Amino acid sequence: MSQPGLLKIGDFAKVAGTNLRTLRYYEELGLLTPAQRSQGGFRYYRQTDLNRLNMIRDLQELGLHLDRIRELMSTREAAEDRVAFLRRVRTALDEQDRLLRERIAGLEEQRARIAAAARKILDCECCKHLPTHTNNFCEPCAVTGEALPPKVSALF
Repeated sequence: MSQPGLLKIGDFAKVAGTNLRTLRYYEELGLLTPAQRSQGGFRYYRQTDLNRLNMIRDLQELGLHLDRIRELMSTREAAEDRVAFLRRVRTALDEQDRLLRERIAGLEEQRARIAAAARKILDCECCKHLPTHTNNFCEPCAVTGEALPPKVSALF
């Protein structure tokens, strides 16, 4: 029997792009709780539970372990009053923002290394050497005498 506005676990898993095992595991860890259970034990989820699942995924992608994610997302359980609740929500959002800024900084550093490698290729355009796995013509660079940027060295 279908519950109005709720999705059975299988349907929710399809919408969420995950599997039943993951949903049950997240429930076991206290990360995701079904909105309701039928008398037969079927789990039902709200469409908005997808937001919670997506935040779990986002935090995992940022490198957090599931235990830390559970701590951050336990805003509902430990709130004594509305002020404490909102403080916990703000803390969770601030933590996610900090992790995103760190990730962005790391990605910007990688982009800078790629840009340096691309600039180095300009020197390579006038060089007659062809690197192979059996020679070391390009380390150091035959044109400038300098070491190759790591991103170029990895490809040469």
